[in-house]
Amino acid sequence: MNKIYNNLIWIIMSITILLISLSGCAVIGGTSLKPAKATIGYTTAVYNDLISLPEPQEKIILAVYKFRDQTGQYKSGTPGTTFSTAVSQGATSMLIKALEDSKWFIPIEREGLPNLLNERKIIRSTRMQYQAENKEGEKISPLPPLLYAGLILEGGIISYETDIVTGGFGARYFGLGGSSQFRKDKVTVYLRAVSTQNGRILKSVSTTKTILSKQVDLGVYRFVRLQRVLEAETGLSTNEPPQMCVLEAIEKAVFDLIIEGIGENLWSLKNTEDFYSPLIQNYLIERDEKEKLLQFDNQGNLVGVEGADYLRIFGAKGLGFGFNVSAQRYAGDYPAELKPSYDFFIRYGITPSYSLMVNLGMGGLRNRDDFETDIFHSELRGLLTLFPEKKLTPYIFLGAGALNYRTDYWFREQDEEGEIIIEEKRKCRGWEPTVNSGIGIEYFFSKNFSMHTTLNYQFTFSDMLDGDAIGGSDDHFWNLGLGFTLYPTR
Repeated sequence: MNKIYNNLIWIIMSITILLISLSGCAVIGGTSLKPAKATIGYTTAVYNDLISLPEPQEKIILAVYKFRDQTGQYKSGTPGTTFSTAVSQGATSMLIKALEDSKWFIPIEREGLPNLLNERKIIRSTRMQYQAENKEGEKISPLPPLLYAGLILEGGIISYETDIVTGGFGARYFGLGGSSQFRKDKVTVYLRAVSTQNGRILKSVSTTKTILSKQVDLGVYRFVRLQRVLEAETGLSTNEPPQMCVLEAIEKAVFDLIIEGIGENLWSLKNTEDFYSPLIQNYLIERDEKEKLLQFDNQGNLVGVEGADYLRIFGAKGLGFGFNVSAQRYAGDYPAELKPSYDFFIRYGITPSYSLMVNLGMGGLRNRDDFETDIFHSELRGLLTLFPEKKLTPYIFLGAGALNYRTDYWFREQDEEGEIIIEEKRKCRGWEPTVNSGIGIEYFFSKNFSMHTTLNYQFTFSDMLDGDAIGGSDDHFWNLGLGFTLYPTR
């Protein structure tokens, strides 16, 4: 059995090292100190939906004069405000690109209209001069007329709110710990379609996008022996580019405007059956859920967009059910052997980064010559997922609970000469409170199924797990496990 346990621990440790290596690649993927060549511009989470829209019956010619930053905000600096704006001033170019990508519109140039008209004047003047100087008197065809638009798109970036949500989490025990901080900003975009024939506003839509900034620090500071200190620290911060978030909000606004226009017969699909495609139906479901969430709570307060986003996150993540198989080792006054342990848990996501877990487990601790303990334990844990947007992400947790131990141990009494005069097997039973902390790495095979490995430290406020209250510290034990989680409602 010991050989089986040793093989199990080596397998779990190998998988843990592999996941840590992959996690490092996922976290700092693409972060190189070498110069990199220019690449094609990035795509957002909405881009694939935008380019996958069904074909229109006929493309619509429209004009965009100016899609402005109407926030008037500047970047905050130290000690005051800089002259750099908080959001991009190139929103018009982003909107035109989104309109082209949708394949529903034919945008015409209006932002640089003076330049266009001036260039056309130069062409006319050059042609007239050429015709006057041409002895044969050849006629030169006139310039074709400019296209005119049946629609004008108006709107802009109407708000940029900073620090709408801030927070963090940290834990440290025996010199080992870490912390995480985050901050959320929010940008809001309004877009409306105006008829050029009568000036009527045909449809208006609005979208919001949060801008997330995160910082994670991990470190250890501990005396490993006399006059020997182990000190190590690492950290990472990530910031969503505001430009990318503005682009995603604009693309979402174009996507919403197209589907809303289809629903109100402002424009038509080439194939009317495409209205029942999953892409359009998913949007209608999202819109209906949003409208239901924008309502008053029991205290009469309006649940705003941010609250609605969190509630939708609850519904998206739902509950998770999982189990662990692990190798457990006692750390106390006696040398110990590995014993198997089994855990079952229910996990509930509060936000993409924070979740609660109820854990139930059973296992054992053992020293062959001194004691053997069966343990049944339960804990409530808080988990912090460091990079929830990635398929492979590390997390840390901290919790408290209780355990029931049932120990069979050998009681020995010696005489003055060291001879054993009493040797008998005794029993020790009881309940003890516990505090536990640990780290883990989770890999998602799909949005509903993941594998994880964890390193868990359990500390008890008793010295009776081994049946003998001796030594200078309370009993504790380590647990290294491998398991799976199922998210059926995600």
